[in-house]
Amino acid sequence: MEKQQEMLEKIKGSISTVLVGKEEVTELVMIALLSRGHVLLEDVPGTGKTMLTKTLAKSIDGKFRRVQFTPDVLPSDVTGIQFFNPKEQSFELRPGPVMTNILLADEINRATPRTQSSLLEVMEEGQVTIDGETLALPTPFIVIATQNPVESQQGTFALPEAQMDRFLMQIKVGYPTMQEEQQMLKMYKEQEPLENLSAIVTLDEIKEMQQEIRKIQLSEPVESYLLKIIRATRESESVELGVSPRGTLALMHAAQARAYLQGRDYVIPEDIKALAPHVLCHRLVLTMESSMRRTKEDVFNDILKTIEVPVEAGAIRK
Repeated sequence: MEKQQEMLEKIKGSISTVLVGKEEVTELVMIALLSRGHVLLEDVPGTGKTMLTKTLAKSIDGKFRRVQFTPDVLPSDVTGIQFFNPKEQSFELRPGPVMTNILLADEINRATPRTQSSLLEVMEEGQVTIDGETLALPTPFIVIATQNPVESQQGTFALPEAQMDRFLMQIKVGYPTMQEEQQMLKMYKEQEPLENLSAIVTLDEIKEMQQEIRKIQLSEPVESYLLKIIRATRESESVELGVSPRGTLALMHAAQARAYLQGRDYVIPEDIKALAPHVLCHRLVLTMESSMRRTKEDVFNDILKTIEVPVEAGAIRK
């Protein structure tokens, strides 16, 4: 595991040469990649969402494709089409940008619901169906979608619950501090750091780490702690729809990846507690009364406080 830890630290270091002050966001995206999940990055334009995705792709030597979503983008523009070749007098398959390792779905909430739904199959099953023909996607594969949270904008379509549930995490990027922004000015004054970036690991090494993560152990007290959080979201009076079983598995896999990143072969309660807001909040559907007074984050944080964190030695390791 030491070799893998060294590689992961190099990836984080590589990304930090391009992005300043995004260590937590970088770690969360790496957790998503290693646990085979997808990420929804949310914040105002210009906070480094696209740059983070490009930097990650270059660091792992992966193929990168970007789709700029607008209301006129069609599902076939994302998944691909069967087109007629007049020279050959036959139909030919032309796969779309989903045939990649890292897909940037930029401003996904500008696409129509029909186009948004074209990503459901690729995010859940790792495959795409084009006119009845099913193709497996390259591995590893991750969708990193971005959206502007300003709801008053015209021409945006809120992602439905089924789409939100397929994202492992929703992450708010945030503005840099004054010191971080000053450092950014120095870095970009005379050069573009992304141009000088080289691959740190291979795709095969990423796939190997994805396999190893599934071997990370969860003790019974940690499993119980995870399940109590899930149950509490379904029983809360402020929540109309709680976390789905897909969300339960997502939190477990994310916690395994976090433990792996930190060099442990077992999950501790802190892994669950640290990741739960990022993995579970966006899956909640609040009651109408509650949504008018509070955010999902506020409701979930109150729920999390009601669950006792295991402290026994047995909760830490099997």
